[in-house]
Amino acid sequence: MSTQEIRFSGFGGQGIIRCALITGKALSLYDDKFATMTQAFGPEARGSACSAQLVVSDERVLYPYITHPGILMALSQEAYDKYYGELPKGGILIVEEELVKLRGEHPDLRLLRVPATRYAEELGNRLFTNLVALGFFTAVTKVVTADAMKKALPGLVPDRFLKINIKAFDKGYEHGLQMMGQKNGGEAS
Repeated sequence: MSTQEIRFSGFGGQGIIRCALITGKALSLYDDKFATMTQAFGPEARGSACSAQLVVSDERVLYPYITHPGILMALSQEAYDKYYGELPKGGILIVEEELVKLRGEHPDLRLLRVPATRYAEELGNRLFTNLVALGFFTAVTKVVTADAMKKALPGLVPDRFLKINIKAFDKGYEHGLQMMGQKNGGEAS
């Protein structure tokens, strides 16, 4: 049995919960996996810390909470500061390169940086940061297929923004594929 525990984190308003919902839907409905999602956010909602946890497995998930996340996506400094210490040796740390300043070295982690906010702004709106980050996540982790992620978007993003969300996803996915083609195994500065 293969089980993966993932934490998506950032601040309220970045679409962190939606990241987990999209990924869980993609895995469960289109990639023939099992997934459970839990979420946490501060009382202020927008602007406060939030996270969503996803447990993914080839078999039924019996315990829906993460205990040892192998992947952390941190789209804010507060999220990084709070959660990066949970990752085990060999864990994957994905950070928003312009919003997260690393604290020290992470030689035991697979560190990946994505300019998700900048790419979203180039597409016309910072609100697409989460879809850029999800595209990148999909390319570098291989936990879920790009096709499944795109199929999961209808119903979880507004219909009028579906095309631009797919474009944002593709932008992050292409960046992730390019990064993975680097000789150093995808680690980037």
